[in-house]
Amino acid sequence: MTHQTIAILDYGSQYSQLIARRVREARVYCELLPWHAGADRLDHLRPVGIILSGGPSSVYDRGAPTLPDHVLARDVPVLGICYGMQLLAHELGGRVEPSPVREYGPAELTWIDTQSPLFAGLHPPMKVWMSHGDIITALPPGFVSLASTPTTEYAAMAHPERHIYGLQFHPEVAHTPNGIYLLENFLYTICGCRGDWTPANVIEDAIARIRAQVGDGRVICALSGGVDSTVAAMLIGRAVGDRLTCVFVDHGLLRLDEAQQVMQMFHRFLPVRVVKVDAQERFLRALAGVTDPEEKRRRIGHEFIRVFEETSRALGPFQFLGQGTLYPDVIESAGPGSTGHGAAAKIKTHHNVGGLPEDLQFELVEPLRTLFKDEVREVGLALGLPADVVYRQPFPGPGLAVRILGEVTPERLHTLRLADAIVREEIEGAGLGRDVWQYFAVLTPLRTVGVMGDNRTYGHVVAVRAVTSQDGMTADWAHLPHEVLARMSTRIVNEVPSVNRVVYDITSKPPGTIEWE
Repeated sequence: MTHQTIAILDYGSQYSQLIARRVREARVYCELLPWHAGADRLDHLRPVGIILSGGPSSVYDRGAPTLPDHVLARDVPVLGICYGMQLLAHELGGRVEPSPVREYGPAELTWIDTQSPLFAGLHPPMKVWMSHGDIITALPPGFVSLASTPTTEYAAMAHPERHIYGLQFHPEVAHTPNGIYLLENFLYTICGCRGDWTPANVIEDAIARIRAQVGDGRVICALSGGVDSTVAAMLIGRAVGDRLTCVFVDHGLLRLDEAQQVMQMFHRFLPVRVVKVDAQERFLRALAGVTDPEEKRRRIGHEFIRVFEETSRALGPFQFLGQGTLYPDVIESAGPGSTGHGAAAKIKTHHNVGGLPEDLQFELVEPLRTLFKDEVREVGLALGLPADVVYRQPFPGPGLAVRILGEVTPERLHTLRLADAIVREEIEGAGLGRDVWQYFAVLTPLRTVGVMGDNRTYGHVVAVRAVTSQDGMTADWAHLPHEVLARMSTRIVNEVPSVNRVVYDITSKPPGTIEWE
């Protein structure tokens, strides 16, 4: 089936991806495109509405991002947010100037045009989140004011006949509590969306796309044991049946006893052929002496692909490679302001296969490429996967290699596995496993002085990382109970040889990332 689509033009805001998340949560499909996307890109999507994101520029600066002519020529509703609103005002004959009072943080709408369909059901005072240094001082011809704050006369505007709207504040952030209602008013009342982005429709659409792409071909699918590759394999299996062969590569970078547990899970829940390839020594040889994190990822990705090619020749032939690539992978690999959904797969180096060589022998099949993590979980449940599989915490494709800072050796892997197992046991034992998005140990290259018994020690430092998140695009450090952290620290120091210090990472994303490398 064809989903109704909202196109979001990315002007570089830190919140652009969050706009996409909110639209998807409203059960409406959307795609994030660079602001300068050509008319052909939008022709392909046939959007029923367009959202212009915020951004760090000033519309009057030389070289500032502009509004392509074809956007308003489509005669579909348009919503500009922050920079997007200022851009509409600037391009359509209004005036934008530096604000004498900059607004960064909470504000309150003290007047709202409650008759506007954008603000239907909402009334002042309304808390919103501002982040702007410029202000609209004159509306373009045909526009009317919809809301104001004590310091911002035009906090929202509209051209009712042309269905063009602007918001100076950010409805997509949690600090605008009723922002989702504003977005839903735009999506449903103004754009006429049906809310057809449901797990059942996603499954139907994905299977149809896979069949159209693969035809009579055969697929080899990379399985890691995580929810992404498992759900991808389920979808591909439903589409092509026994023409799918799944391969689980034990690269020697897995957690304690993970290879055995993952294979048991596959045999229980995946009605497709699963082949296990033991390549531990091969990967460790490739990583010998390597300390640069990007080089680690590159080498792991290279070895992954070569393993698949060799396995394909032994079991195949296969024309297609299935992967659990997600939408955040696509977004993050493209970079701010250049997000896209192109025909060629562009995968960040920290995705499942760690980067793809130019001479790749397969055509990629990526049924989850347009989904966020929580959407993948909903699809997994709809496919019949049990909750403990669906909510298994994310694990990076390069495995423990990205959680060991410095060289990866068998000895350092053993140390990290023991420490990581304790972290997971304590969090899950405290009943916090579903509340925390990811939790793991990191082996740092640091060594510190300690005292154990009556002896001076010079041992390793282990860092504990635990974060809360919805889709991995942003994350906050998990406020674990002190007693849980204390038990972790005591057990790691007592039970893991050569470790004498444990620290806890309290950095959010952004500015940090979830992984350390």
